[in-house]
Parts: sequence; C-alpha cells; structure tokens
Amino acid sequence: MDNNSIDEQGDVHLASGNAETPLRADAFAKSDDDKIAEIQQHFEKIMDTLGLDLTDDSLKGTPRRVAKMMVKEIFSGLHPDRKPSTSTFDNKYKYGEMLVEKNIVVYSTCEHHFLPIVGRAHVAYISNGTVIGLSKMNRIVDYYAKRPQVQERMTKQVVQALQEALGTDDVACVIDAKHLCVNSRGIRDIESSTVTAEFGGAFKNDSAKRDFLDYINMKTTFDA
Repeated sequence: MDNNSIDEQGDVHLASGNAETPLRADAFAKSDDDKIAEIQQHFEKIMDTLGLDLTDDSLKGTPRRVAKMMVKEIFSGLHPDRKPSTSTFDNKYKYGEMLVEKNIVVYSTCEHHFLPIVGRAHVAYISNGTVIGLSKMNRIVDYYAKRPQVQERMTKQVVQALQEALGTDDVACVIDAKHLCVNSRGIRDIESSTVTAEFGGAFKNDSAKRDFLDYINMKTTFDA
C-alpha cells in the first residue's frame, strides 16, 4: 500500500467482525522496562529528526517521560493482567429496572494518529439476578480506553466485558467524544464530536433504548 492510500485510510474507521484490539501473539513477551527502554530510544530519534536540541534541560528527559507514559499510563490497558476484576453480587434488592452509570470520563488515544480522544461514556444494564459495583463500570471503561483505539471498537468492548461479567446480554453503552485528530489537525473542526452506541439484549427494543437515552439526557443537580 502506498503512502497516499495509507493517508486516505487514516480517517476511515475500519470495522471487523470482532471487537478485539489487534495485537501480535508476542505482544507481552517483553517486560514493561524493556518496552520503556526501546520506546525511549525510538522517541529520542524522532525528536532528533525533528531538529530538537536534546541537550536542552527542558527536552533531555522527554524521551524517557514519553516512554513511561505510553507503557504505564495511556496504553496500560493493552495488558490483560491489568483488566479490572469484575466481581458480581446477588441482586438482593430485586431491582428490576435498568441501572445507568452516565458521564463516565473517557481519555483514550486514536490509533490512526495517536492523538487524544476525550469524552463521556454512558453505560447501562438490566440485572438478571446479579449486580456489579458501580465503580467497576467506570474501571472497565477506563481499561479499554487506555490503549490505541477506534471509538466503535471501544464501545463494543465495554458492552462485551459487562455482558460477560454479568451473564446477560442486556447491556448498552453510548460514547460521545471529541477526537483531536479531527479537532486539532486535518479539518480542524473544534466543535464536532463522535457518538457511538452498542445495544445488547433488551436494549435492542425501542422502548428500552428510548428509556436509556432519556436517562442519559436527564438533567441532574450535578450537571453544569
């Protein structure tokens, strides 16, 4: 594929049959420390190619900082060992309506340009006898956000993770996010955002879907 074709493909969100992040079989053969050391060397070369003075006090530590940030922070969700535990509990309250956790902060990275994706996720499920801790929903969103991402895939990954944990198809997720690859480069449209949704089980029903969206749009005392 030539460079022009690659550039054109960069703004296309390619879909696949599954929601797995594309990883090589040996993705975790190297330790975090080894990855940090290699990324540090590569990023130092990038900065040098750009003509930056790596002897400057402000810049000389940047390759190391960037490497640690990538491995330990913004891409830490790549490693399956960091997937949050999803212990469930009996629904002793016999709560039978949907539970909605809205306005979960999303900080992710576009895999096409490695620029930030910033937004909010809204997640809901209907218990079939088990419930999950509220903070676990936030942690699941954060885990899948902390990797190079396509928003469509991330939305599906959140739903599938909760379906697996809760043993039910009745899970939904909507994500509304700004992509800096759109806002800060290319068309540079600072106002636009991207909305994706995945509806499972009962949420494919129009009435349940409408109720979920109404909950998302409900004004609360905590809204600005």
